[in-house]
Amino acid sequence: MSVEREIMLTGIGGQGVQLAAQVLARAALREQRQVMLFGSYGGTMRGGNTDSTLVVGDAPLLAPPIVEKLWGAVGLHHGFWEPVRRKLRPGAVVVLNASLFEGDVDRSAQKVFDVPATRLATEVGNAMSASMVLIGALAGVTDLVRVESLVEAMLESLPPYRLQHAEVNESALRAGYASVPQGECPAWAEEENAA
Repeated sequence: MSVEREIMLTGIGGQGVQLAAQVLARAALREQRQVMLFGSYGGTMRGGNTDSTLVVGDAPLLAPPIVEKLWGAVGLHHGFWEPVRRKLRPGAVVVLNASLFEGDVDRSAQKVFDVPATRLATEVGNAMSASMVLIGALAGVTDLVRVESLVEAMLESLPPYRLQHAEVNESALRAGYASVPQGECPAWAEEENAA
């Protein structure tokens, strides 16, 4: 039986949500997964709403990239969290930027991991790498993709004028991966919230 995992990344413009989603999608492709990605952002590039929906599967995908229920979510900021929160399935994996996030999360219904992403990103050299910390943490806690796949995908995803950030982004991915219990919520295990 095939498995699909619907994940939404959300935050405010300028936090790297779209880049992080692209890195996660490319990492899944590197691991021979099926992927659909749909990014959305408001009328302003910085400070407006931004989110990206990613569907990853182990067989051809059936779900469209706009989904009603989420297996997982990454919250960089609480500003536009409410629509994401309403889509979370019972038992959904939620990775939050504990450095900034102040939104409402049902911790009894979801598997929530508070990651001090902005602090960790600052420690490795650039606070703007918090989105890399968080997708590293999601990969660590779920085994959705390997950290090496994330690093390779990040190198592919960075535009030429941003290559100077590659080393810091790699450190951020690895810091996020190491910040959570490994394989706590296996991505490919059959669970009641998979349907």
